[in-house]
Amino acid sequence: MENDKKIDQFISKHHVLTLATATVDGSPYCCNAFYAYSKNDKAFIFTTDTSTHHGQMMQVNNRVAASVVLETRIVGKVQGLQITGIVKPAIEGDKATYLKRFPYAAVAELNLWRLESDFLKLTDNTLGFGKKLIWQR
Repeated sequence: MENDKKIDQFISKHHVLTLATATVDGSPYCCNAFYAYSKNDKAFIFTTDTSTHHGQMMQVNNRVAASVVLETRIVGKVQGLQITGIVKPAIEGDKATYLKRFPYAAVAELNLWRLESDFLKLTDNTLGFGKKLIWQR
């Protein structure tokens, strides 16, 4: 339970994730996306058009990985989150979650998706060198 809280706190302090997609044959690709986080279901809500390279890839193979990192050169402050899960079209309530985080997006055409996490691993050197906190569905 304490792991969940620390992971959720880390996620709430950031707003960009790197999404890694792959085709069925395994060809990888990654992109960056702003996200809003739905803590109750451990889902990352983001927007991307279906015509983008990663948008096309995740429609063919919705199993993805992602990361969220704190950029620092200070070893004792290193923190980073690795994520695996399934990308699906947004569900009811996701738009409100996203707009609460990014109100200026209300004027944009949003093509929202949700990354439903099944594994989260936070490496947090502020808790000790190489300390890892795990959440798994």
